[in-house]
Amino acid sequence: MFRRTSLAAAAVLAAGALLLSACTGGGAAPDPTATTAPDPDASAVIRLVLEPGNLDIRETAGAALDQILVDNIYQGLVSRTPEQDIVPALASDWEVSDDGLTYTFTLREGVTFHDGQELTAQDVVWSLQTRKDTPEWSDSARLANVSSITADGQEITLTLTEPDSSLLWNLTGRAGLILKEGDTVDYQTKANGTGPFTLSSWKQGDSITFDRYEDYWGEPAKIAEVVFDYIPDNQAALNAALAGEVDAVTGFDANLKEQVEATGDFELVLGASTDKGTLAFNQAPGSPLADKRIRQAIRQAIDHDALVEALGSGQTLYGPIPELDPGYEDLSDVAPYDPDAAKALLAEAGAEDLTLQLTIPSFYSTTIPQILVSDLNEVGITLEVNSVDFPTWINDVYVNKDYDLSFVLHTEAHDFENWANPDYYFTYDNPQVQDLFAQSLAATDEAEAADLLAQAAKIVSEDAAGDWLYNGASVVAVGTNLTGLPSINVNERLNLAELTKSNG
Repeated sequence: MFRRTSLAAAAVLAAGALLLSACTGGGAAPDPTATTAPDPDASAVIRLVLEPGNLDIRETAGAALDQILVDNIYQGLVSRTPEQDIVPALASDWEVSDDGLTYTFTLREGVTFHDGQELTAQDVVWSLQTRKDTPEWSDSARLANVSSITADGQEITLTLTEPDSSLLWNLTGRAGLILKEGDTVDYQTKANGTGPFTLSSWKQGDSITFDRYEDYWGEPAKIAEVVFDYIPDNQAALNAALAGEVDAVTGFDANLKEQVEATGDFELVLGASTDKGTLAFNQAPGSPLADKRIRQAIRQAIDHDALVEALGSGQTLYGPIPELDPGYEDLSDVAPYDPDAAKALLAEAGAEDLTLQLTIPSFYSTTIPQILVSDLNEVGITLEVNSVDFPTWINDVYVNKDYDLSFVLHTEAHDFENWANPDYYFTYDNPQVQDLFAQSLAATDEAEAADLLAQAAKIVSEDAAGDWLYNGASVVAVGTNLTGLPSINVNERLNLAELTKSNG
């Protein structure tokens, strides 16, 4: 899973291009059936899948960090709700000039970091300027159009060299996180933010614990403690839930619905997401997949409806932009399931007896490679599955681009830019797409920006630049004594400020 380069797993990789109001808990799961009042001193245990390699959100890529640290520990001037609305955070409000070149934010007063130090306007200027000037920090390039960052009292002004329709959105993510200037915290294992929770402990290989920050500038978190219990295996997670060891299970298999709901203590909740099950094609010169006919044949050989049915959740997706993101368009007509058409394309390309390798991180369900092997075999392609640990995937696929086909779940919203980046591991290079994306960034009208993205996305799909096996759902097994647990885009961000737990 990538965040504009973001992976659901914890990528211990300092690669700038790989992967809400502070109190907003939008997209929450349904209220529990318990009748007792929430316990403000309660502790909730939430199962997550993949543990971060370290906690340095400045330099370490991976959605595993964003999922728990953004909103809960670290904040920016603005944030976003699970439904993708941009909302105030450390800034109480903001204004954008008519020409799109000046952004003015009003910084809240009375905000402190978890170590008790006051948040100042200079901290904001330093954080954003340092991010912009430090290529090693994740998402530094997202501030490339910012020419100056200044403060006058509590007013922070960002001046741009040209309009950037993505700037506010970028400020809701890593590019906008505010740190304390001169902080000596060891970011690898500790944290010092302004959010509603503090980092209490990290038992590496086991769990991460957050405590409520009692001096939080906004409404304090409604629960005293949250424990993130890292359990990679779905069956083990189910067993932990049924044994009462966890209160909620994210990253769950929707096919286990009957089992997890059998006792009446859990409810399986499905929410929308920007998760994109992406089948990447290595299109480097000399690769069989440099031939568009072969790429298109693979797309039309895959029964996407059957795959979604087998997964038990989500929906089909035939292009790089999911429904929650601007620029979405139904592109199912571009690559309809048609094995006969696939065979004809392979024959035309002289590739009837083709052998390819699929490199896939080992933590993914075997359902996906099994279906791909079967579907491609039907049209004459032999698919060999190379299941690897995640660090190997990072090195071989993401860094060295040494693969034929690869599958990974890209979770980040608004990440179309990867298809406009010829250096990204997708190996896709289309100047027209790059130009349309640049025009979208420069647009000052939201509708125009979205239309330009839609045009670019259609070209990407028509080029068979990749295949999008499905748009995943957020699947969460929620204890019936919990309220306020987000159910939308939980693989991307998990804001827990509104979480409550009752004892009944």
